[in-house]
Amino acid sequence: MIKGTTKLLGVIGHPVEHSLSPAMHNAAISHLGVDFVYLPFPVKPGDLKAALAGFAAIGVRGFSITIPHKQAILPLLSEVSPIARAIGAVNTVYLTDKGWCGTNTDVEGFLAPLQTPPTPPYPGEAKDSISPLERGNTAVESCPPPYQGGARGGSDWSQKVAVILGNGGAARAVVAGCAQLGCAEIHVVGRNEQNLGEFQQSWVNSPMPVQNLQVHTWENLSMLILQADLLVNTTPVGMYPQGEKSPVAAGEIDRISAGAIVYDLIYTPNPTLFLKDAQLRGARAIDGLEMLVQQGAAALKIWLDKESVPVDVMRQALRQHLGLD
Repeated sequence: MIKGTTKLLGVIGHPVEHSLSPAMHNAAISHLGVDFVYLPFPVKPGDLKAALAGFAAIGVRGFSITIPHKQAILPLLSEVSPIARAIGAVNTVYLTDKGWCGTNTDVEGFLAPLQTPPTPPYPGEAKDSISPLERGNTAVESCPPPYQGGARGGSDWSQKVAVILGNGGAARAVVAGCAQLGCAEIHVVGRNEQNLGEFQQSWVNSPMPVQNLQVHTWENLSMLILQADLLVNTTPVGMYPQGEKSPVAAGEIDRISAGAIVYDLIYTPNPTLFLKDAQLRGARAIDGLEMLVQQGAAALKIWLDKESVPVDVMRQALRQHLGLD
């Protein structure tokens, strides 16, 4: 029940009606029994600055950001975390003593299913090296440092090769995640040589420099798949309503090693043709729904100042909302 004491969280975007975030966040809030509500706020591009002032005036505690505001909000924030600057986008905003602080939880969302052992399930009691980002300390005066998923997970990626399909905004979060895992080689595959060159150069003077990044045009994909320990699709190929497509042809996916991890950031259809093809060849499949859930869980920890939130409840709420159960 929403009361006068209920604290506000939300998501801003234009459009925002399609967002799945309210379903998973409100399920977690209800499960926890805390006096919060998570609402969708449609904000037109020209109204972003006014919306931030309005949120501060009515006491909004934090919010998620979707298209088209992820980059536009950067100059309007008091603090931006190094990870958000490296990616060039903010997806989570919360209030600090200095004002609105922006960070990006997509890297943590991407890394969560790759951790060994995985993050303890709710209501986990892990106390090992919890960063301010994980702890959700909204009283800190500056943004938290980058999430150190590789170190905590304990899995050795130092000899692993990551191949990333696509060089857009989503690929930036994946590159940052692979760098934090400590991958020996990170290969990005795209269509346009100029765009690929600019993508590679952007990491040279980044707050998170990536030294072992190589870029390739699509013609090199067959050779790269043969080497891949981790193959990630960040392109929209295979997304509903074109679920019959895959970014990788059947003859090329034949070259994937049994036991390799194939990861698709798309979550509908579930699984995608890309993941089905990879599983048939002995690969381990991870779908985009888990990244969506985990990046949301990371944001909710920040807003609620909790070390753990009910990830299983959030996942189940999304699966029901999407008709997957």
